[in-house]
Amino acid sequence: MYPKSEILFPHRAIQPLGLERGADWQELVDQVASQRDGNEDTLAFSLMMIRLCDCLNCDQSCYKASLGCVTCARRVVGSQKASDLMLRQTFEQTRQEIRQRLAPRPS
Repeated sequence: MYPKSEILFPHRAIQPLGLERGADWQELVDQVASQRDGNEDTLAFSLMMIRLCDCLNCDQSCYKASLGCVTCARRVVGSQKASDLMLRQTFEQTRQEIRQRLAPRPS
């Protein structure tokens, strides 16, 4: 129905977010977008965006889904009242969560 929509925030939607905020945000986006999909940082960034965009409550019948992930994410990032530094801190916290989840567990 909406061919540009994904189930969850996709890697391809990271790079277009670079110009939505200031230099700190653009640096983070550039750093993450240059990495391979599935890398620790890309997983952390995607999880952060899934939470910010409320992707778990989006479905094909939602208005947000009709916009597509890039447009939805741009709107969400652009409307965040948090500073770029706070968003960077949110990313760092999410990266720590990813590290904990990916860490090998003792048998």
